[in-house]
Amino acid sequence: MSMTLTAASFPPNGIIPSRHTCEGHDSSPELMWTDVPEGAKSLVLIMDDPDAPDPAVPQRVWVHWVLYNIPVDASGLPEGIAATDLPSGTREGLNDWERTGYGGPCPPIGQHRYFHKLYALDTPLREINPPTKAMLEKAMEGHVIAKSELIGRYQKQY
Repeated sequence: MSMTLTAASFPPNGIIPSRHTCEGHDSSPELMWTDVPEGAKSLVLIMDDPDAPDPAVPQRVWVHWVLYNIPVDASGLPEGIAATDLPSGTREGLNDWERTGYGGPCPPIGQHRYFHKLYALDTPLREINPPTKAMLEKAMEGHVIAKSELIGRYQKQY
């Protein structure tokens, strides 16, 4: 079996509810995962948007959430999780608002795709205070033993 990542509030390629966005409470979705491979020593979660700023002419990938050193015995994250409630040992990285924590979808134009990527690593990562997505991906090189991806979509309701 391969590792799977799901959300309680939206199906794969489904619409992300507004409560998880800048138009709502901006609360992180409940995420669950299964079938973390044997040999995994830590998990990494990255949420980003490759359609920024306009899906018709994307110019950059916007990073919304970065977590690393999630313990492999964790099976998910509850909705609206606070930094103080993250599984023991979990560390936060910087999003593109240059802060830690979840930053929900807030697309300026059009419907964007939001990739939630879960990586199983063969080692915990050294502490980087705090890392960007690029720094974390560099540290992960050669250590990814499994990956799962969940895509959600969102367009502002104006």
